[in-house]
Amino acid sequence: MDDPIHLFVPTFRVDEVLEAVRECLEKGWTGLGYKTVEFEEKWRAHTRLPHAHFLSSASAGLHLALKLLKEERGWEDGDEVVTTPLTFVSTNHAILYEGLRPVFADVDESLCLDPASVEECLSPRTRAVMFVGLGGNPGRYAEVRALCARRGLALVLDAAHMAGTWMDGGSHAGADADVSVFSYQAVKNLPTADSGMICFAEKRLDDEVRKWTWLGINKDTYTRTLSAGTYKWMYDVEHLGFKYHGNSIMAAMGLVALKYMEDDNAQRRSLCAVYDEALAGAAGVGGVAMAPGCTPSRHLYQVLVEGRDQVMTALNARGIYPGVHYRDNTVYRMYKDAPFPCPRARRASERVISLPLHLRLSQGEVRRVAAALREVVAGR
Repeated sequence: MDDPIHLFVPTFRVDEVLEAVRECLEKGWTGLGYKTVEFEEKWRAHTRLPHAHFLSSASAGLHLALKLLKEERGWEDGDEVVTTPLTFVSTNHAILYEGLRPVFADVDESLCLDPASVEECLSPRTRAVMFVGLGGNPGRYAEVRALCARRGLALVLDAAHMAGTWMDGGSHAGADADVSVFSYQAVKNLPTADSGMICFAEKRLDDEVRKWTWLGINKDTYTRTLSAGTYKWMYDVEHLGFKYHGNSIMAAMGLVALKYMEDDNAQRRSLCAVYDEALAGAAGVGGVAMAPGCTPSRHLYQVLVEGRDQVMTALNARGIYPGVHYRDNTVYRMYKDAPFPCPRARRASERVISLPLHLRLSQGEVRRVAAALREVVAGR
């Protein structure tokens, strides 16, 4: 029997990662600072985003994005954030953490927010839009960005899948958002074990978020270590905060991964091209529209099929293990009372499959997955 083909298998440059981690251990500095500072600098240099702060996770970043915008702009509990139901729940949990109300807009053929649906959801209490670049696909982000500008709304980009997504015009994803949040969780395109980056457009918010990630303390341990003077140990606690900062072990892994990110994403795009060719004209297998003019990270390769669960079971029987990204959040108990129907998101949620896509896949294995999918769908 052929070897199993899994949805995600992370690839780490093990020797380089161990060398980078060893450096942290030998210096005796594994926490905040040292490598986290270097990773922030190199992420900014690579993406040309103006600010970046390294975090323990992207979920923490989404929470902080909304917390700081709420405080900065004077939002009140119960104010609304228009968002997508087709995402991992951490996107929408972050809205609730801050006493805000998620209002679900529908998706389009890219499985990202439909600008027309977003506009229909706006109310006098709308304060922001949360755009999710699903699978690294920008969708119609530019239209949503323009809508936010016209209506004076904040734009939060959940860029968890977008490390290495370059937009039409050559800027990196997040360049024109009020705040963007990236994930470096183990199966993402820039893998660590778990971590993330929050990138505010404004320096003042970047300065402020650094206090919020370190319990409201106004001077972190690494900064105090580098300071001169008898009282360099002294700091103030300005407000309540969280322990959301990243550490140097994760940053060391990220620095290695960043060196290879563009080549790795190019390989992912080449595997997607093989899928495109192998599935062209396949009856019963629908595709997901990619935004024109961009260079997506291709974190996911998604298709739409009828009888999705039966198709998944049949693929599993052939040693192929795809995934689902994502269930419509309004099927979950806590989000079931959404005020606006999102029929396209619900339909996609019932049909979507993420096919195996990772750097250890060969083109032959991609063709095997595509052939099995065509066979299963044709035989239903």
